[in-house]
Amino acid sequence: MEQIISKQEFDELMKLKGEVKGTGIKTHGKFILKEEGEEGLKKLEDTMAGLGYPIKFREVKATTLYPFGVEAVILLAIKRLFNYDDKKFQEMGRFHAKLSLIIRLFMKYFVSLERVSKEGPEMWRRYFTLGDIEVVEIDEEKRHIIFRVRNFQFHPLHCQILRGSIPTIIQMIVGSKVTSEETKCVHRGDEYHEFLLKW
Repeated sequence: MEQIISKQEFDELMKLKGEVKGTGIKTHGKFILKEEGEEGLKKLEDTMAGLGYPIKFREVKATTLYPFGVEAVILLAIKRLFNYDDKKFQEMGRFHAKLSLIIRLFMKYFVSLERVSKEGPEMWRRYFTLGDIEVVEIDEEKRHIIFRVRNFQFHPLHCQILRGSIPTIIQMIVGSKVTSEETKCVHRGDEYHEFLLKW
């Protein structure tokens, strides 16, 4: 089978610090199943097995913590196997937000943007063991909100996942289509990730 990710890339990605709940990894598998069918999911699982990290997405435990590097490897494998662009990863992020039990549970508390500011960091911790998310500015008159993610070195593809998932959550609150732009990014030399959401 053609090598999708080199051993060197794999080793580098596995050095990423932190852990992620299995629910996110499991949802990646569900997205691939929806988009690429059983054959696509098998191709992804075979790729992971070939890298020495066999994973059966249906058997991933939603509440178990997995090394964050594993998720980064999965995202890179998905990009290369299926030629997904940034928009496709944003679509994956929207899929995550709509499917996530954690987000659906929190939505009963997210009755306002102010509540998002208070509850967002706790929700972040339900997914990740590292990093901090904060709401920097909410301006309902100008119809925008700014989020920052600090102390978290994730793969650039994850930026696109967040560009899809965070606006989907905000859209559930404001009832209008929300657009997102990553105005600052660690991968572009900034100190943190910053997302501007408009509706």
